Amino acid sequence: MTPVYTFTCSICADPSTEICVYCTKDACSNHRCSKCLRCSDCCRCEISLKGEEPVNGVPRAKAPKGEEPNPGYQWLKHYDDTVPFTLPLAELSLIDIFEATAADLADSPAIHYLDRTITFGELDDLANRFAARLAGWGVGKGDRVAIWMQNDPEFLVAVYGTWKRGAIGVPLSPMFKQREMEYHLQDSGAVVLVCMRELYEANAAPIIDSTSIRHTVFTADLIPSLASETPDPAHRVPARLDDIAYLVYTSGTTGSPKGAMCLHRNIAFNAEVFRAWMEISVEDRVLAIAPLFHITGLVAGIAVSSLSGAPLILYHRFDPQRTFEMIERWGATFSVASITAYIALMNHPSSASANLSTFTKVFSGGAPVAPSVVAEFENRFGHYIHNTYGLTESNSPSHITPMGGRGPVDPEFGALAIGVPIPNCEAKIVDSADRTRDLAPGEAGELALRGPMIFPGYWNKPEATREAFHEGWFLTGDIAVMDPDGWFYIVDRKKDMIVASGFKVWPREVEDVLYQHPAVKEAAVVGVPDPYRGETVKAFVALKEDWLEPVTEEQIIAHCRDRMAAYKYPRAVEFLAEIPKTASGKFMRRKLRD
Repeated sequence: MTPVYTFTCSICADPSTEICVYCTKDACSNHRCSKCLRCSDCCRCEISLKGEEPVNGVPRAKAPKGEEPNPGYQWLKHYDDTVPFTLPLAELSLIDIFEATAADLADSPAIHYLDRTITFGELDDLANRFAARLAGWGVGKGDRVAIWMQNDPEFLVAVYGTWKRGAIGVPLSPMFKQREMEYHLQDSGAVVLVCMRELYEANAAPIIDSTSIRHTVFTADLIPSLASETPDPAHRVPARLDDIAYLVYTSGTTGSPKGAMCLHRNIAFNAEVFRAWMEISVEDRVLAIAPLFHITGLVAGIAVSSLSGAPLILYHRFDPQRTFEMIERWGATFSVASITAYIALMNHPSSASANLSTFTKVFSGGAPVAPSVVAEFENRFGHYIHNTYGLTESNSPSHITPMGGRGPVDPEFGALAIGVPIPNCEAKIVDSADRTRDLAPGEAGELALRGPMIFPGYWNKPEATREAFHEGWFLTGDIAVMDPDGWFYIVDRKKDMIVASGFKVWPREVEDVLYQHPAVKEAAVVGVPDPYRGETVKAFVALKEDWLEPVTEEQIIAHCRDRMAAYKYPRAVEFLAEIPKTASGKFMRRKLRD
């Protein structure tokens, strides 16, 4: 029987008559009563405030209609009626979740890949056979398996087989070159590499002897070769919620990339957030636009599909024409993608005739979203792009725009709201110069997060881990604002801020104005050295292919000058055919500065 405890709230100090259904720590000093929303994550105590279903047999408390449980959490009033204020923490590891779904839905589609389908039963069998191979190679608990490929079915075979051995997946970008592969393989200590042959020959073979890789398997050979393996239940290693599921490397915009230790419990929780927030079920079809090596693909793609039983639609890599084809062929209903992917869809010649009628749950994350782009997408396809926010360290979402809702635009910065904090997530704005000082609504500062979705730290980098947290709060490095109504806005990355003649300029604000020009397809803004102003604003612009009229640097500057303060508008504009991006769709500002 699950132990139950009563407790005294650490916030209001009232003795609680409620029941703590998760905590097993009598001495914990961080319990909170339902008036103060929830217990802290150190004891994982949860008091749900909305919904009817019992948790561990204990009925959930329901907040009175129109009354906020905590006056500081204004965002809760924006929640849809179907979304609880708090969700139960994960009770099963990701591999246990997958195996339960595979047992219940053995004959149902797990993957639609181009024109073929793999069922959950077939996928589980392939994963068992890959686990048998790993066992034969001596791969076990805590070992690392590097997975280096595009959005192909072999990715899931490798991931699930790895977890069945209690090992850790290390997803790597197919864009990596020799130097990057050498660093990531050495840093992770991976012993197995699953990859595409052409990637290996070009970028891994020359450096493989300097790494700990003992075995390499090519994607084209993986599934056919598994026929010779014999699944054995003895190969299955129990997985704990606190085990590392993935080492997901950050982009390394400040120093070398760091491997975020993403736990089974972190990802399982946020998969449930997606499922509850977007009401994902077996009737949905999840479109994997985001690359699977990225945290969005891992959580909003693989984990959501596994938890909900909805098939995952894969098609190797993003291509606008193929995306339209996959949506129509398989009836895709849900995706989370970078805004650059949606821009590419809008600007493709097939957009005029594409049928996106089933594609109703459209979400964007991973990069700033201009309000004008959202409006144009809705005008073109009839669907509103719901903005989200998250990081590798938060295992995808910490903020989401409610389904059916519309995020407001901040009147000062022109930024579209990233949404409101998800269930169980605490968010606040702190002074970036004095992290002990919380800022009031309307003040811009660094966004800090706390909750069961937050990772525990970076792989073998204790100092970087210490720097990332302050008194239990994860410091995102993003400059944000919370308005009095509880909506959050990302103003910019702290490191991307431009200081021109002593004035702070946020690239995001300038980019939003650039997107208002009808000829602009993509825009990125950086600061460049200036002998007089210290730094000045430079814009990189890619024009729409179907825009026939000539556009000059002077016209773009005038467009911005008419709409912005004098210190903000760009003094230089460079036209590019396309803004350089990472594999996940983020603009490469560092490359633009160089």
